Amino acid sequence: MPEEQKETEVVRLAHGSGGEAMGRLIRELILPRFDNPLLHALGDSAVFELPPGARLAFTTDSYVVDPVFFPGGDIGYLAVCGTVNDLAMAGARPLYLSAGLIVEEGLPMTDLERVLDSMARAAGLAGVQIVAGDTKVVARGAADKIFINTAGVGLVREGVSLGPERCRAGDAVLVSGPVGSHGIAVMAARQDFGLETGLTSDVAPLAGQVQALLEACPGVRVMRDPTRGGLAGVLTEIAAAAGLGVELREAAVPGKEAVRGACEILGFDPLFIANEGVFAAVVPAADSEIAVGALKQAGAAEAAWIGRLSGEDPGTVSVETVVGGRRIVVPLGDELLPRIC
Repeated sequence: MPEEQKETEVVRLAHGSGGEAMGRLIRELILPRFDNPLLHALGDSAVFELPPGARLAFTTDSYVVDPVFFPGGDIGYLAVCGTVNDLAMAGARPLYLSAGLIVEEGLPMTDLERVLDSMARAAGLAGVQIVAGDTKVVARGAADKIFINTAGVGLVREGVSLGPERCRAGDAVLVSGPVGSHGIAVMAARQDFGLETGLTSDVAPLAGQVQALLEACPGVRVMRDPTRGGLAGVLTEIAAAAGLGVELREAAVPGKEAVRGACEILGFDPLFIANEGVFAAVVPAADSEIAVGALKQAGAAEAAWIGRLSGEDPGTVSVETVVGGRRIVVPLGDELLPRIC
C-alpha cells in the first residue's frame, strides 16, 4: 500500500460502512499481530478454563498519554505493561488481556500500526495473550489521537496474600529501581517543556521480577507500582491503610541524575514522579537482604532497601534528608503531571 494511502486510511475507515471497515481493520491489523485460538474465534467473549479452586486477579485501566510516542515507549507498550504490572502487584501471574482502542479520525495508519506492534511486543515479553478487544473510530476532535483501555486476568499463586493490613511496624520498604524516569521522559518529550534530558521511560513488564521476589520471600506484605503520584503517593496510601508511618532515607532512594536535575529546574520532588517499570514492596525486616538480592538477580540491578515502617505518626511518610534533617511528605493534588499514563 502506498505511504500516502496508509496515512489517510484511518480517516477513510471512520467514514466507511462500520461493519465492513472494522472487519477489515481486525483482519488486516489486529489478528496478524495478536492471533491466538481464543482471539481467532472473534466471539463476543473469550472463554477459557482455569485450574479448580484457582484464585484470580482482575484489573482494568485506561491510557491517554500525551505524547503518544515518547523516549523508551509509546501508548501501546504502556497499556500492556501497565495492566500486566497491576496484576503482578496483586501477586498474580498475568494470563489474558483485553484491549479497547478509541482512535481519532485522521490518525495515520502508520502510527496505529506502530502502536499495535508495541502492544504485541509487550505482550510477548510479559507472556500474556490479548484474547478480546474492540476498536472504535471517533470524529476528529472527539479524542486525542488514540486512547486505549486494557483489562487483564491473572492467576494468584497459592499461599500469596497481600495487602497493607498485613504490614507491621519494623517492616522494610524496598524499591526495585530508580524513581521518576517515566514521568520526566514523558515531560521532556512535550515540546512545551523544552527539556533535553536524554532519559528514556522505564516502562517494562514487572511480572518476572515480582515472581522472583515472591519465591525468595513468601512473606511479602504488599506491593505497589508507583505510577500516578510516584513513590511518595503509593507509600502514603500504604501508610494510611496500614495505620503506620513510613520512614524513608533520602540517600538510599535510587534515582538518575537527569531526573534530579529536571526536577530541580521544574520545581518537582522526584518522589512524586511516576514510574512504569519500578515497584515498591514492604517485606519483613529479616527478609530485606534476601528480597533485594532476589530482585537484583531478576534484573532489577538498582533495587534497594530505602526505609521502614514505624508505629509513630500513623498515616504519614517522612524522609530523612541527606543532611540529616527530617521532612514530612505532603500528598500533592491532581494537577501534577497530567496525562503521563
